[in-house]
Amino acid sequence: MNISEKTAVVTGASRGVGRATAIALAKGGCSVVVNYSRSKDEAEAVVKEIESAGGKAIPFQANVVDDTACRAMMDAAVAEFGSIDVLVNNAGTTAFIPHSDLEGVTDEAWDSILGVNLKGPFQCIRAAEKHMKASGESEVVNIASIAGVAAIGSSVPYCASKAALINMGTALARALGPQIRINTVAPGFIQGDWLKAGLGANYEPIMNANKARAVLNATCTPEDVSDAIMAFITGSDLVTGQVVVCDGGMLIGPKIS
Repeated sequence: MNISEKTAVVTGASRGVGRATAIALAKGGCSVVVNYSRSKDEAEAVVKEIESAGGKAIPFQANVVDDTACRAMMDAAVAEFGSIDVLVNNAGTTAFIPHSDLEGVTDEAWDSILGVNLKGPFQCIRAAEKHMKASGESEVVNIASIAGVAAIGSSVPYCASKAALINMGTALARALGPQIRINTVAPGFIQGDWLKAGLGANYEPIMNANKARAVLNATCTPEDVSDAIMAFITGSDLVTGQVVVCDGGMLIGPKIS
């Protein structure tokens, strides 16, 4: 897809992968809706960065768990920019619970993780569907995780939510084509504040362990994941219902000499 003069909605765009993707889309000529749930100052900073480079963007507060808010966000995108051509479902959450600690998995953890990571993307796609079909050429990229591929990661509910997101992406690609293409990026370890906060003192050791196992001897930056997202959006228009793992080769590693 040629994204010049298109409109993109990026959820969870105030930091990390969402921020990097919003900026990359704007550089390509997209007008961008920078969604956030709580990080207003950070979202507004992303908008200012896009505008200072000559792009167009607006911030929009919406918790993707709230269907009414999702619908209002899509309506606002069309009211401001005239269309929705790209949707990146990046907003996500987790709880750091050892997989063996079954009693530590509360109803609240299940509801929060499935609400944001699975129900949220569905609601955003549903809210955007009529607008994206009206554009005639549109793309959704869902951000899953290798947790959904290999059942490793911060908690069992997180793994389950990302596996379900991958499955849902395939189902909806089949249901909503040919006007809407839907693909999924499944990142590995992503450097940044989110994992630093969640892992604490274990951040560096876990990052280094992932790096040592990876064939490419590297872990992801937000920009690495954004590049994979952009490859779906700006690449072949005949790719849909697919999943790309972006992990430096960690899942296929370690390298064999």
